[in-house]
Order: sequence, then C-alpha cells, then structure tokens
Amino acid sequence: MTPKQVVRAWVKAFNTGDADAVAGFYHEHAINHQVANHPVEGRAAIREMFAAEFARAEMECVVENLFEDGDWAILEWRDPSGLRGCGFFHVENGRIKFQRGYFDKLSFYRTQGLPLEQAIRE
Repeated sequence: MTPKQVVRAWVKAFNTGDADAVAGFYHEHAINHQVANHPVEGRAAIREMFAAEFARAEMECVVENLFEDGDWAILEWRDPSGLRGCGFFHVENGRIKFQRGYFDKLSFYRTQGLPLEQAIRE
C-alpha cells in the first residue's frame, strides 16, 4: 500500500473507534507525536493512547486534503464540530513508522465538553 492508501485505511479504522484496528497500521516501534502531548512510542502504547481517547471523546476524522510525497502522507482533517488539524505520516513497508499531528488541544477539550484543567495537566 502507498502512504496515501495507508492513511485512507487508517482514517476508516479511526472513525470506527477501534483502537486495535488503528494500532494495526503502526510499525511495532512506531512513534506517534501529537505535538500538544508527549510522544507515544511503540504500537502497544499507541493502542492504549487511542483506547483512552476513544473512551473519553467522540471523534471523527473528515478528510479535507490528503497528499503524498515519497514515503510521507500529509492529511488535513476536520471533525463535524469544526475542529481542524493536520497530520504527517511516515510510512515504511505499509506501516506507519512515525506520525506527527497538529491540532488545538483546548478547542478539542471545549468541543468535547472535557474539563480544561485536564488539558493543562496533560
């Protein structure tokens, strides 16, 4: 699969809220760094991160743009509440080796009705 195909399939899995399915797209030693948070290292830890996020928030990724450059896919997304962000995915052998994501964490907490104090502590 090309990086673009991997990210399209990842978005489908993400939108089901299935942490196991999402984690299956990552290399065993992958890094997921949402810049508002500390990097998460390893497929198992990434799965736990998604399981926790899916448990506390309703999330949907709507693809605005998806580009590919070599081993990289670049995703611009939004969700139905208006939150926007982008992600950069380095894909090797059909698996995500590194992901970096950018979004407004405080807006995410506000739209999800989560306590803002929690966002500051994380």
